[in-house]
Amino acid sequence: MNYGISVLFRAIPVMMALICFFLGGFIFTYGNDAAREVAGPVVFFLGAICLALYATAAIIIRQLIHKFHTLQKYLIPCFGYAVALTTFILGLWIMRQGTSNYLLSGHVVCGIALIAACVSTAATSSTKFYLIPVNSASTGKDINKEGFSKGTERLLITLTVLFSLTAWIWCIVLLSRSSWGTVYFVAGTVMGGLACICSSLIALVASISRQIRNDYGGRDRCNWPKVVFFFGTLAFVWGLLVVLTKVGEVAHTTGFIMLGLGLVCFSISSKVLLLAKVWKQQFALANRIPLIPVMTALFCLFTAAYLFEAGTINNAYFVPARVLAGLGAICFCLFSIVSILESGTSKK
Repeated sequence: MNYGISVLFRAIPVMMALICFFLGGFIFTYGNDAAREVAGPVVFFLGAICLALYATAAIIIRQLIHKFHTLQKYLIPCFGYAVALTTFILGLWIMRQGTSNYLLSGHVVCGIALIAACVSTAATSSTKFYLIPVNSASTGKDINKEGFSKGTERLLITLTVLFSLTAWIWCIVLLSRSSWGTVYFVAGTVMGGLACICSSLIALVASISRQIRNDYGGRDRCNWPKVVFFFGTLAFVWGLLVVLTKVGEVAHTTGFIMLGLGLVCFSISSKVLLLAKVWKQQFALANRIPLIPVMTALFCLFTAAYLFEAGTINNAYFVPARVLAGLGAICFCLFSIVSILESGTSKK
């Protein structure tokens, strides 16, 4: 990877973060529609995921261009976790603002923080990414002593599992309170989609850390991509069911957000699939895998365009139209990451 391309791939997540920040702020401040209290904060804090993805991109690229210093090994992951923690604290603060709209957006922002924490864990697991092509090129199955210890590998995976479990428990608690009001059903449903993304990131962290240690085997190659496809399908089908069964209700439009969250999972699958396909073997279509997040980003943006048009007739589509635009930005960030992975693992 040359320096110019490395700058471009690092710039993409930063630009997408800025788009989310400015769009979210614009949505929140421009007008008096109560729905802006939901869409504005959610779109704004989707930028936190983009910043966490920037940390991942920066760590991998700096190793590829041989400019990764010891201090950056700690500073860059800490930056990602700081973004996640700040987002979580602000999500709790939004929840306490007293209205049902702020209650909804506060819960969702906390879920976004959990995703940012999982992405930051993926960044941490990538601090020895340079060992992946080395291990992949070797024919032996001996543990690489330069890689992570078994305890570190388990810690990284466990952290992601804990963040995911937190999201799933949060989802279940909110859905159990659906009888208290529609806001709890909507928040619980969206939290379920966010939990699917967190769960998909378990597969990414496990794939990276195990390949660095060189204990990535046939079961990993087969099972981890299936895990991501399962959660992506779960979120997508969940969204379709909400769309089809809640017609005429306020919660109906929540299904479109779930479709977008499922598409983010499928974008993550491109990274896990790429790592599986190029591990200790040639894969002629490796450079085509980055097209997956491009297609999901376009799907999000085109769906957002349709929902914007529907919103001129029914204001219930106001929030999902804006949120899907933000999710499209995240998918495009993931295009940057999987392109970096393809460059770093390429055997050409």
